[in-house]
Amino acid sequence: MSTTTHHIPQGHVDFVGAGPGDPELLTLKAMRAFEMADVVMHDRLISEEILALAGKTARLVDVGKAGFGPSWKQSDIDALLAETALTGARVVRLKSGDPTVFGRLDEEIEAVEAAGVTWRIVPGLTAASAAVAGIGQSLTRRGRNSSVRFLTGHDMKGFADHDWAALARTGEVAAIYMGKKSARFVQGRLIMHGADRATPVTLVENASRPDQRVLATTLDKLPTDLAAAEMDGPALTLYGLAPRDAAQALTQLNKEFA
Repeated sequence: MSTTTHHIPQGHVDFVGAGPGDPELLTLKAMRAFEMADVVMHDRLISEEILALAGKTARLVDVGKAGFGPSWKQSDIDALLAETALTGARVVRLKSGDPTVFGRLDEEIEAVEAAGVTWRIVPGLTAASAAVAGIGQSLTRRGRNSSVRFLTGHDMKGFADHDWAALARTGEVAAIYMGKKSARFVQGRLIMHGADRATPVTLVENASRPDQRVLATTLDKLPTDLAAAEMDGPALTLYGLAPRDAAQALTQLNKEFA
């Protein structure tokens, strides 16, 4: 029972994409949802700058989930969304990046639908778009790759399996979310299926933020270079792409305009 009207009723949930972290990359629709929210239930990785944009009377609720660490149970988040909306509150469920990409969105929609609550999806800029912009590249290029894969490094069962044989072909490009802990696993699977060890791999930490860092490496050196870099923030792994030579200049320019 979604709603597409400009009038947002009470007892409603907006699933809003917060983008990669830069508040200037929020959409106008996301900002309007923020302004009308009574409650904002947000992920762990939402930047403080974005949370600060919530309405002054909005109640912020951290329902963060941490990979391989302490987390809210998804069933508890589902229940809290429905229960809060049923009190008549306008709820913003704020998710990093775009809510439709590895965001457990369907389960939360099903929970609020079952409770008879209206809902709407407000798309956001996904991390892959911000990361590839940060290295001055394009996700697709004529003559190189006509498709790009969005993969998760791990799922509910642990490290996620994919079609490694297809990904190992020359010229393939993939954006790997939540891929830091699975870097050695990914490397092993790809090499086992014939991937060139010299294939470029780039990790972008805190994409779009002032503290963005770019690590350019190869499939062969991926786990070693990643460990040495000691990346603590969220990072997107771009398999098959290297930064343009001007990437460092672009990063500095973005900092100056921040």
